[in-house]
Amino acid sequence: MIYLDDILASSEGRVCGQVFAREFRDFCYDSRILKPGELFLAVKTEKADGHDYIEQVCQDGAAGVLCQEEMDLSRYGVTCIQVENTRRALTLWARHILGRFGTEVIGVTGSTGKTSTKEAIAAVLATAFGVFKNFGNYNDRYGLPIALGRLLPEHQKAVLEMACDSFGEIEDLSRMTSPRVGVVTTVDHTHLEYFGTLDNIAEEEGKLVAALPEDGYAILNYDDPRVRAMVGRTSAQVITYGTDPGADVFGTAIESTNHGINVQIRYRGVEHGATVPLLGRHSVYTVLGAAAAGLAYGVSWDDILRALSGLRPLKGRLNPLPGINGSLLLDDTFSASPTSTLAALDALEGLEGARKFAILGDMLRLGAFEEEGHREVGRRVAEVADVLVTKGDRARLIASEAQKAGLGRDQVFITYTTDDAARSVVNIIGPRDVVLIKGALETRMEEVAAKFLADPGSAEAVLVRQSAAWKQIYIIRPDRPTWVEIDLGAIANNVGRLKRMVGERVGIIASLKADAYGHGAVKVAQTALANGVDILGVACLSEAVTLRRADVTAPILILGYTPAWQARDAVLSDLTVTVFSLDVAKALSRAATDLDSEVRVHVKVDTGMGRLGIPPDEVLGFVREIGDLPGLVLEGIFTHLAIADMPDAHNVPGWGREYTLEQLRSFQRVLQELEDDGIHIPLVHAANSAAMITLPESHFNMVRPGIAIFGLDPSSQVPCPPGFEPALCFKTQVAQVKDLPTGSYVSYGCTFRTKGQARIAVIPVGYADGFRLGPHNWGEVLVRGRRAPLVGRVCMDQSMIDVTDISGVRQGDEVVLIGQQGGERITVGEVAERLGTINYEVVSEILARVPRVS
Repeated sequence: MIYLDDILASSEGRVCGQVFAREFRDFCYDSRILKPGELFLAVKTEKADGHDYIEQVCQDGAAGVLCQEEMDLSRYGVTCIQVENTRRALTLWARHILGRFGTEVIGVTGSTGKTSTKEAIAAVLATAFGVFKNFGNYNDRYGLPIALGRLLPEHQKAVLEMACDSFGEIEDLSRMTSPRVGVVTTVDHTHLEYFGTLDNIAEEEGKLVAALPEDGYAILNYDDPRVRAMVGRTSAQVITYGTDPGADVFGTAIESTNHGINVQIRYRGVEHGATVPLLGRHSVYTVLGAAAAGLAYGVSWDDILRALSGLRPLKGRLNPLPGINGSLLLDDTFSASPTSTLAALDALEGLEGARKFAILGDMLRLGAFEEEGHREVGRRVAEVADVLVTKGDRARLIASEAQKAGLGRDQVFITYTTDDAARSVVNIIGPRDVVLIKGALETRMEEVAAKFLADPGSAEAVLVRQSAAWKQIYIIRPDRPTWVEIDLGAIANNVGRLKRMVGERVGIIASLKADAYGHGAVKVAQTALANGVDILGVACLSEAVTLRRADVTAPILILGYTPAWQARDAVLSDLTVTVFSLDVAKALSRAATDLDSEVRVHVKVDTGMGRLGIPPDEVLGFVREIGDLPGLVLEGIFTHLAIADMPDAHNVPGWGREYTLEQLRSFQRVLQELEDDGIHIPLVHAANSAAMITLPESHFNMVRPGIAIFGLDPSSQVPCPPGFEPALCFKTQVAQVKDLPTGSYVSYGCTFRTKGQARIAVIPVGYADGFRLGPHNWGEVLVRGRRAPLVGRVCMDQSMIDVTDISGVRQGDEVVLIGQQGGERITVGEVAERLGTINYEVVSEILARVPRVS
């Protein structure tokens, strides 16, 4: 319970208006999860301002609001407390309430193992004291005071997990809570991105023990040399724990089983046997740290061992759950670092089972250790797992290294979506198989875990991050405030619909030219392959090599011109090459022969496009000639349809359709001529997206969709069928808002002048991002769900919009260039019409410096 008088006494706050409630059942920091009777915290952050949601929470039952702005909420019957700074007020209240209740604090910090150690210590101390522990992930400068909102006077001890992602945070938390006991678990690469070096992390974590009083205890992991060195940083008494005989609390005879661990705990020459139902040998550190804390408080060994035997795995932390088809699911989805992932793999190795599956997502915030951290995990996976599934950009490095270390291609699946990660192995998992699932918070691997539960309905009860608020949150971290969001789920849906359109007997070549039409070729490629695509099509060798370097092993067809001097590289990269020139065919033959290899080729026929290809009457002779070239495998033949997307071209109903049919007839005559000559070419393709949709006779045994994969219409005359979903959104943020007087000029050339008082917002996107300057520009963008016109010239890196008629626009507001915001939508087709071009060009012109996130 939180009392108004405590907040006023500690924070120098004041009540605005009438007092309606003097007690509040808890703090609420997120309007989406408010419960009646709670005190809402209006906090201004880099991304949002809680003050914007005050009216909503008042209507939803908040009993009070703690905020920085003066406002009278009497009309809602809500107590309003104004403070100078909401975060600081929370900190001051936390310090005040711990002192008023006389609660003694045990602080727990470290790179990994904090939460499990906190829980184990709380269980041990609860045998002798009233104990509070912070819940969930409420462990930083902001979260810890929120957690203390549930502190009660009867709580004699508070076991508080303390996390840090910035310098000085542990010192601030120690000043807030005045711990008497400090526990440090490990120093490893977790959060290396923020601190730069392991020594810096140790320096930060060591501030906990430096803050302890002389009559306190520093409980340190003796096996970690950087933690052990913290002995010299504290005036408190020191108790060390570990598996090294030099530790005060020493674990030996450790046995890891399918049901937990057995360990002999030696202290002052006496051994005590403990059986603890936590998986993995690394869990011994949780056990030993908790035992050490119990000893510091005089808890008897009987009580320590009884408490330890009652521990249970936490949600998302190597929690064994019944899996599909009689398998065992190891849910370790709360977070991931190299250290914790290697520990999980050790646990996987130690479990009895038929086969071992590892499904691993990205590990984040590793700084300079990012690549090596993922590769180290990959090497260990190859020693432990029978099958590996990765999800995400960085996790792909795990797959690459695992293959180098011995896992076969058929044992490794690289994916980028939840559905694809699950689909890749869900049908091959059987009884007694063990499935480990782990990844960073941002990867949301709990969504993958949900698909492997024996009882899908139990997800909310057994998995992490299942609240309504979490289900609305997808954490996107673009490299700059202008970015493209790619919905890989939409791409999977669209590919599935295309596959159903042509049936199982017709293969699909996915055209991924121009970085998959601006959508990001690597992720799109793996997603397309996982959902029914057989071959990937690219424009040139460099595009194909990019995919190969990203561990894409599927067949790749270069649809454009490959010069003779690139023949060797094409063979080395195992690429399929389009040929229409005898010189190139011979170069490919020589390269294949020199490399003791083969190269697949597809012959391109020009049936009326007037672009690349062999005229129909020359195809037979060409095919006969290349058929005699060693090392050349004639795999396919294709043509390109010029006007399939405009069946009523030139304002003549049916003109375009008839032209397309004539192209197909010409192509069929070529195929027949080859058959008559005894030449059968296995793969035949002609249909692009438009022809796939409108002309079943163009399907042959392969089709070649492009634009429809991305949920975009081939043309206004040939829209995608119902159910296709656009996959791309283009977004930026407001960088600055300024009020300009009448007659002010905006942007280069002074081409725009305000006709009255105007509010202008600057957005950090320009023609160097593909946000075109001319001859026509975008016209409008969306801000706060309304259309805002562009004013002045678009610059290289910035543009200006008029937000005079849109209230409340401020720095940081999301701006949508393509996509939906509120009830408004700007489509790629609308933008193309404004620019005087086609949707293909709009998305393909979004430059590479704009990060793609998915």
